[in-house]
Amino acid sequence: MTPRVGSGYGNSNANKAAHVFAAGFGLLAAPVISREKAAAAATGESNNMNAVPLPEIDQFKLGSYKFTVVRDGINISEKPYETYGTNQDPETVKALLTANFLPPDKILSGYSPALIDTGSDVILVDTGFGASGRARGAGRLAEGLKAAGYSADDVTLVALTHLHGDHIGGLMENGAAAFKNARYVIGQAEYDFWSNKSREGTPAEGGHKAVLANVTPLVEKATFIKDGDGVAAGMTAMLAAGHSPGHMVFHVESEGKRLVLTGDTANHYILSLLRPNWEVRFDMDKAQAAASRRKVFDMIATDKIAFLGYHMPFPAVGFAEPQDGGYRFVPKTYQFDI
Repeated sequence: MTPRVGSGYGNSNANKAAHVFAAGFGLLAAPVISREKAAAAATGESNNMNAVPLPEIDQFKLGSYKFTVVRDGINISEKPYETYGTNQDPETVKALLTANFLPPDKILSGYSPALIDTGSDVILVDTGFGASGRARGAGRLAEGLKAAGYSADDVTLVALTHLHGDHIGGLMENGAAAFKNARYVIGQAEYDFWSNKSREGTPAEGGHKAVLANVTPLVEKATFIKDGDGVAAGMTAMLAAGHSPGHMVFHVESEGKRLVLTGDTANHYILSLLRPNWEVRFDMDKAQAAASRRKVFDMIATDKIAFLGYHMPFPAVGFAEPQDGGYRFVPKTYQFDI
């Protein structure tokens, strides 16, 4: 079956070589349940506690819509200046981290898929690493959904900001669709780039193979969209290319409340937001990525609306305030609870 097309979209940077970020994983920090906690408290013994990590989730309302954010995993890596601010002196990058009470030599990244229950649809935005991340403590989306009272079968729509591995790894499970009742919304330019055989033999080959394995089997149930297309009731797509050729952000509105799911437009709450012009190693078109950061976060700051950034500090939701030529990240507190 030919994939359904929302409307045509021209080729965007399709002839450029890609640099795909491949990261390892750190240990997942999560709350624990101890099966023998009561016994240990009584006896004073602390061995064989059999601690069971719980998935981290956060839930809040946006108008009549219910959001669930799941921490799919984390990654701790060294030498942040080799990834962020690659057009800056390393000491400048380290100094910015230190000034913001962060270690200058290590960085932590989180991965936060989000579920939106509109009452008529259950929409999943990005899917985490899936089975490929579980050996290193990631791929916890399914557990998180269960903890929130949902199952994979409840998902009716999967919307993908872009097609990097940490966003599409959870689409398939044991060779079959993980969300068997879902349809899919995918950027046309993004899919055209990654599925093209011309990626073979280039730095984008790994991403190409991942898309063939995880996305291509689902295209018969996919709608391919461009900038400005509708995704679902109250949800529209906006092109924010640069990180990848067809990277999308999603605007969500319910009962006058607004939130933007920014995907990987900004990947770190200090190094990307405070310094939006700094180059990031895994942005494929660095100048375009910087322009998209400024465009998206100028809008968010000007309109004073919330955003959910896939790699922001968990639960990955907050606001952006203009500061020092960039944007200060203001995490959410109780705004959505009253």
